[in-house]
Amino acid sequence: MAQTVTKDMQIGELLTLDRNIAAVLMRAGMHCIGCPASQMESLEEASMVHGLDPDVLVQQINDFLAQ
Repeated sequence: MAQTVTKDMQIGELLTLDRNIAAVLMRAGMHCIGCPASQMESLEEASMVHGLDPDVLVQQINDFLAQ
């Protein structure tokens, strides 16, 4: 069973969980995921910076992981 992602998880943690999550984040407009500073941001914090709804992004990542 795949792990469920939450919006309080850090970007670095998500990428460790599955490096292909990077593609989901980049499609959403988060092109700075390679930046060392972004690794310590939560998904919710990064979403707010980019004007994205963190709940939608969590759903997209969990849908990806469920595949």
